[in-house]
Amino acid sequence: MKSDYQNYIPIKAIPFVDFLVEKHSFELKIVNERATKHGDFRKLSNGKFQITINNNLNKYQFLLTLVHEIAHHVAHEKFGRAQPHGKEWKTVFQHLMLPFLHPEIYPPEILRPLATYLKNPKASTDADAKLSLALRGNEAEPGKIFVFNIPNGGFFEFKNTIYKRGNQRRTRIECQNIKTRKNYLFHQNVEVTKVFNN
Repeated sequence: MKSDYQNYIPIKAIPFVDFLVEKHSFELKIVNERATKHGDFRKLSNGKFQITINNNLNKYQFLLTLVHEIAHHVAHEKFGRAQPHGKEWKTVFQHLMLPFLHPEIYPPEILRPLATYLKNPKASTDADAKLSLALRGNEAEPGKIFVFNIPNGGFFEFKNTIYKRGNQRRTRIECQNIKTRKNYLFHQNVEVTKVFNN
């Protein structure tokens, strides 16, 4: 198990992650990408604990997700049935992340938004637009574009459906499904395929 996760995280993070994995008893599984989550923590029917992390994450995302899920485990050990992303989990997560807030582990362009995010961490790092973008190196996948880069009135494809980009509301953007004329709110960092502009 150890060699598996060591290939997915920054080298300088390995010693403290080793310590966390050895101190807390859980099975770590690296799994194929899931569209709705980067990782999860659960108690299995045999009473043991399992953490799963998606295999498509880069090393900075993987480390943050792993510590996020370990924090669930530690909060469960300490507080029992605490709120999944309540104050107990936030405190544990902040404490566990401290040793990793170092430029040898996270580069400065990620450290800044990461430190801001950790002041009041949310259930998903994707909820923090600046951190989500920084963790991806401010680049979309080849052939894709972030929806916030589509001009207002421009058209794009997402999940085999054509949309027209509208106005931005904080971190969400109004987009109209061309076929149904229904409006949807897209997170600004969603990756889409550019079609053409007006």
